[in-house]
Amino acid sequence: MARQRRRHLRKRTRRQLQGWGVVAASAGAVWVAANRAPVWPVLVAVFAAALAGGAGWRLWRAHHVAVGQDRQWRAQEEKKARELSMTQVDALSWQDFERYVADLCRRDGCTQVVVSGKSGDLGADVVGYLSDGRKLVVQCKKYAPQRSVSSDDMQKFVGTARLEHGADVALFVTTCRTFTKAAPGLALRQDIVALHRDLLGAWVKGARLETLIPLNGRGGGMTKRRSPA
Repeated sequence: MARQRRRHLRKRTRRQLQGWGVVAASAGAVWVAANRAPVWPVLVAVFAAALAGGAGWRLWRAHHVAVGQDRQWRAQEEKKARELSMTQVDALSWQDFERYVADLCRRDGCTQVVVSGKSGDLGADVVGYLSDGRKLVVQCKKYAPQRSVSSDDMQKFVGTARLEHGADVALFVTTCRTFTKAAPGLALRQDIVALHRDLLGAWVKGARLETLIPLNGRGGGMTKRRSPA
């Protein structure tokens, strides 16, 4: 009974509110009709402003959608361009790949760039100096695109880049798309710059090395500049 009574009261309250709403609307309509001379220009202005605002919002929304579509298209085209360049890189032997990475370093202002070109180099496939004097040691892994860099590969480079070769900036470059789950975390903790296929593709297409270094690993190395030996 109590529940039915509460339901009945809610219905009656809604009917009363609706009735008062109709009364208020009617009173407003009567007032506007009686004062249409001064009110009419205001109503026209409000209506015109609402139309202009709606049109402006639609134009902004269309522009926003168009800009988003354009950015998506450009990103897709840039990815295609990187992959086109990376197809040429994929055709290189591992020795030629190391020499190619050395050429990229030279292009970006590195000096005294040397390629080991042999096994047993303890992870120092390419060695040189950045334009600010820091020593750069690069490990190059010429892997198939679908393969992943393992944490074992990263551990070996971590163990030699600074202890054996005195790297200020240690750079791990690979042609494959991904690292296994543990490898990127290890690289970040040990301050190793890890460039996977997409970042390498950006480097190949003209991105400067100094802009890539902060993207995947801090890559800060020593803050004090070194003089090349």
